[in-house]
Amino acid sequence: MTKPPNLQTSNLPLQTRLATLDAESEDRVFNVIFTTGAVVRRYNFMADEMYDEELVVNPTSVRLGRLNSGAAPVLDTHSDFALENIKGVVLGGSARIEDGLGYASLKIDGGQENESVIRKIRDGIIRNVSVGYRVHRYEVIRNDGAVPLYRAIDWEPYEISLVPIGADAGAGIRSTPRTFPCEVINHSTPKENRTMSNNDTQPNENPANPEAPAANPPAANPAPATPANPAASTEAPGTEEARAEGMRLERSRVAEVTKIVRAAKLPDTFSQKLINDGTGLQQARKLVLDELARKGGEGGEIRSQITITRDEMDGVRAMAENALLHRHDPNTYKLDAGAREYRGMTLMEIGRDILKRRGIDTRGMSKSEVAGTMLGMETRGGLHSTSDFANIVLNVANKTLRAAYEAAPQTFKPFSRQVTAPDFKTIARVQLGDAPTLDKVNESGEFKRGTISDGKEQYALATYGKVVAINRQTIINDDLGAFTRLPEMFGRAAADLQSDTVWGIITGNPVMGDGTTLFHATHGNLDGTAAAIAIASLGNGRAGMRKQKGLNGRFINVMAKYLLVPAAIETVAEQYVSQTNVIYTKAADFNPFANKLQVIAEPRLDAASAISWYLAADPAQIDTIEYCFLEGQEGVYLESRLGFDVDGVELKARLDFAAKAIDWRGFWKNTGA
Repeated sequence: MTKPPNLQTSNLPLQTRLATLDAESEDRVFNVIFTTGAVVRRYNFMADEMYDEELVVNPTSVRLGRLNSGAAPVLDTHSDFALENIKGVVLGGSARIEDGLGYASLKIDGGQENESVIRKIRDGIIRNVSVGYRVHRYEVIRNDGAVPLYRAIDWEPYEISLVPIGADAGAGIRSTPRTFPCEVINHSTPKENRTMSNNDTQPNENPANPEAPAANPPAANPAPATPANPAASTEAPGTEEARAEGMRLERSRVAEVTKIVRAAKLPDTFSQKLINDGTGLQQARKLVLDELARKGGEGGEIRSQITITRDEMDGVRAMAENALLHRHDPNTYKLDAGAREYRGMTLMEIGRDILKRRGIDTRGMSKSEVAGTMLGMETRGGLHSTSDFANIVLNVANKTLRAAYEAAPQTFKPFSRQVTAPDFKTIARVQLGDAPTLDKVNESGEFKRGTISDGKEQYALATYGKVVAINRQTIINDDLGAFTRLPEMFGRAAADLQSDTVWGIITGNPVMGDGTTLFHATHGNLDGTAAAIAIASLGNGRAGMRKQKGLNGRFINVMAKYLLVPAAIETVAEQYVSQTNVIYTKAADFNPFANKLQVIAEPRLDAASAISWYLAADPAQIDTIEYCFLEGQEGVYLESRLGFDVDGVELKARLDFAAKAIDWRGFWKNTGA
């Protein structure tokens, strides 16, 4: 197979996922659906990156040889370092792919030690299994602003395990420290060349032998090397037996070190280091205890092994978010039943609980260390990394920001039109003229060709933003307002910026593409007689809009729909557009504009003039003002990162926005009196 130019090789551990167990079977044989290929959110500790993993489930993408060989084991929760953890075997030839699902049959050993397991399966107590698999090749899709998608287009099931937790086991990698080479095809170039491992170019030296240590570490008691010249060898009898015994001891050391590290809930990277360094069992125990006491001291790269399922942690984070939002605004955010356990907790107390659920013991930590761990500050001080609390902060901040943004009054929307743009390039909007006249077609005659005249208006998106930091002091001081009130103000500020931009077009009277200002006598949309709102002046404006002509000189009959006024004359405007119950005795009493115009009052107009007023058309009839967002980013958004200049998380509010008057014929202005 020819390797694509954008292919890299990375070392990955054995992965796991939840599957489905069918307990209705006989003779200790049980049917399973070992994969559905669903997208699972994962975390790459080596690259410090969240990503989505999708298993492609078709006969060409899944290697079923190992499952169908009759040698693939059924394990107890992916524990492969002891023979007693083997509970059965995947029946040879039973694995198959049908309709996007993977099927197999498991046979559980009938020994006395498994009687309880079989009974629990048949009684529906044990309902879940999880597949352990190796990925040979990923297809990576990266889009700016989105979590990368890793599509496993070539993968191989290794084993199937009985598991106790009814959630997606793939959220926590419960694998051996062995790694396997995996080819990664990047379909777009990320900002940083991030791969699945720090050791991109070195595949596993012995992937075919899963029983051998991953990095071939030196034995604790190595046997003497074999001389180059066998004839000159002075080896005593039994040297080969001694060498075999050394290998057995080494394998035992690897298994015991792995067991010790996992029991302490330290990551597999730590056990791998001990194995590669040839650390003896006694010294390994000491280093594990030191690591637990130190919690990632100087120079350490200690990362917590995920031992809780993603689905459960999603629920925990949702409860914490709801409790914090309820604390911020009880009237808007009702307290869910599950969130009551976090009611009344301080930020520090919530953070400690989250860390505890991750298996991180905060006893012996100072408040500053706990706060730093909560915020994921693993790059300074060697603290444990966790993104849970930082994600809670981001989600709470984002919800308060969006709520404030959407609640802010934006009076320009009725007479304006929203669009999106795929990038920041200049946008050219064609101002269409009237359609060419339809000519009569005589019998056996040809249709005559016509043309459409046009004008052009141009603008481009601009980016607006601000950064605020959530630091350790914020957490320690229990300052909830730092990530509720501040994002709330960001949301309101973003909405105000949009209003300032659009109404600034009305009051600023910008130059259009033809070199003439928006409101000008040449455009036929500026009343030459300054007058207050009255029947006569409104009638003059309505008639002026109806008499507007297209670029080809034909009447286009633009109809006024909105009356735009400053707040100072809002009441007067409403008097002329409201229906009254007066019985008219003469024609002068009749109000022809009753229920014909919609009043839009805007205080930003007062800053320019307290007496000027405007008419605007329906944007569905003719272009008026167009406001634009970046595609997929409609409105204000929050982004987060670990701070470099501050000890904490930085929140960045970003708005990609622009607005432009497209056609002057949709407006009318009277300077008022």
